[in-house]
Amino acid sequence: MASAADEGVTPSPPWSTDTDSLETLRRQLRGFAAAREWDQFHTPRNLALAMVGEVGEVCELFQWKAETRPGLPDWSERERLRLGEELSDVLMYLVRLADKCDIDLPAAVKRKLERNDEKYPADRVRGSSKKYSEYESAHTAPEE
Repeated sequence: MASAADEGVTPSPPWSTDTDSLETLRRQLRGFAAAREWDQFHTPRNLALAMVGEVGEVCELFQWKAETRPGLPDWSERERLRLGEELSDVLMYLVRLADKCDIDLPAAVKRKLERNDEKYPADRVRGSSKKYSEYESAHTAPEE
């Protein structure tokens, strides 16, 4: 799979180097829930619904913004901190849901990226937002 640099995309600033792996986060979330005896409430359904609620809170932060450019240059530090908190909630519920469903999230992401690479070859879809089924039919010549 090509990296952003390989595709001529300007890389974003790096994330902090003190971030934990998803495995470390999964273990921390397990411990957090166990210490509070919340595991009984963390059913896949409850976690999925909680995650959707948090996604709604992320969307609420973007609601009624006329234009939101990459990097959010027009956002205040307070707005950016709030967005980070809400994105963190989404990630935590996502990791917890994957854990409770016995899904190896990093492996699933890797498989999905490989599948998307096949469905959306860069040389055929570059600059297009069409779904793969739309460009496949446009590039398939009818048989005569």
